[in-house]
Order: sequence, then structure tokens, then C-alpha cells
Amino acid sequence: MLSLGLDLSEGATYAVVTDDRGRVLAEHTGADAANAVHAVLKGHTVEIAGIAGPVKGADVPIGGIRIVSRCTPAAAVVAAEAWIGAARGVRHAVCLHVGEDVFAGLLLDGKPWSGAHHRAGAAAWLAINPVERQDYRRLGSLAAEVSAKGVARRLSWRIQAGDPSRVLDAAGGSLDAITRQLVFDGARGGDGVAISVVRDTAKYIGMAVATLAAAIDPDVVVVSGSVAAADLMLDPVRKECARRLPPDAITDVRVEFSQLGANALAIGAARLAQLAAA
Repeated sequence: MLSLGLDLSEGATYAVVTDDRGRVLAEHTGADAANAVHAVLKGHTVEIAGIAGPVKGADVPIGGIRIVSRCTPAAAVVAAEAWIGAARGVRHAVCLHVGEDVFAGLLLDGKPWSGAHHRAGAAAWLAINPVERQDYRRLGSLAAEVSAKGVARRLSWRIQAGDPSRVLDAAGGSLDAITRQLVFDGARGGDGVAISVVRDTAKYIGMAVATLAAAIDPDVVVVSGSVAAADLMLDPVRKECARRLPPDAITDVRVEFSQLGANALAIGAARLAQLAAA
């Protein structure tokens, strides 16, 4: 059976059609949900759909397709990793998603777990710094530091403090135009300030991974999302995590970066639809 998966969590709509083996047969991304659905369904007969995100099913024009699953982004991301990603074959996993938003999907005994009040995995609010800051109270400590906007904001602050960076030139001289991608490109190009910001980002993520690993005791922690630049941060995140866990714990947990890309949540939504329809 084919399933439609929709990710409506971070602005743009990500839509995929998958088979029951996890193969993505079609994918489309767009600002308009109706156009994304129409484009991805061409040539495919789909009976069921799963939706990840806060948008109600009635607001998504998907014709006669039956919506059998609505889930949080956290449940979707860990379902995708457990199905065809870095958590495949394990019973206990955490997926820390770091992008425009920051959250963690939890897989306990083979099933997504959302907690007593559906707040489990609210990783944005993990405390990683004892200082009091307004953005910590508004966004959560971890999200303020490592979300896509948080990374760009920290480099902007460094420039305003007097540190020269070529990233400002790449942003056309505008601090407001600095993005997460420009910071990463600057680090890859040898810009010292960008390298420092990326190093600190990896440190914060490593601290969060260690905290989640200590609390949940999973087989694997997978880092996903647009900030999960494996070439820049995989090794530093692993080293930071190892510094903050006892030796026996770090040997029992794998730390991986996702290979599923931007469609991960849509894939997870499709998987949860298949499980709900089974």
C-alpha cells in the first residue's frame, strides 16, 4: 500500500509518497500545501495519508485520501529514523531535530512516546547555560543557541562586538541577512568567527545529546535537521557527548547524524499512516 506523508511543521510543505518498504516514490516541496499534494500524487494511487504538524486535516486538500494519522513533528522524525534511517532495527532511540525548531522524538520499546501531557521531547527547553536571558525564556535555552536563527544570531553578535568576519560580506553587509547556511559556508571556507560559532554549536548539541542519552538510555541518538551539518559537527558532537557521559554509557550509545534530508518528517508521517492502517 502506498501512503502520502505531509510535513507541515516549519512553513513549507514537504510531501512524499512511499511504499511499505520505505522507498520514496515521489517528493515535492512548496509553500502551498495544495500544490505540493497535487504535484506529488501525479501517477500514484494513494489511499492513506499521515500528517506531521499543527495544521488540521480539514485545512489540507487531499481529495478522497483517508487521513489515518496525525502526529507531532517529534513522533514523525523518530518514526522515519526507526524505519529507514540511523535508528533502524533498534527498540530505544532519540532523534534530536535541530532546524528552525528544536525538538526530540523518542522511541521507547519500539513505539514513539509523547509523555503524560504530550510534551516529552521538548528539547528546545533543555538547560545548557546557567545565565538568565530573555531569549532563553522566550524560545528555550537550547533553541536560542542552536536553532537556525540562533546560529545566525550568535555570529551577528560576534560581528557587533568587533570580530571581523567574511560572512558579513557574503550577506551583502547586512546583519539581518546572515543565515545559518552562510555561517556554515564561512566555516567551510576558513572564516575564524564562523568556525568558532560552529564549534560552540556542536558543543551545545553535544551537551544536549549527552543529557538525552543519560535520561533515556537509548541505543542511538540521531541528530537531524538543517543545522545538523555532519561534515562540520559530527565528530565534535561525539567528542562533547563523550566528555559528559561515563565511559560505560558512551560505549553503549551510538551518536549519528541523519542521512534522510529535508523529507524526514514527511517520511515519518507516511510511516505512521501505514502503521495506523495496518
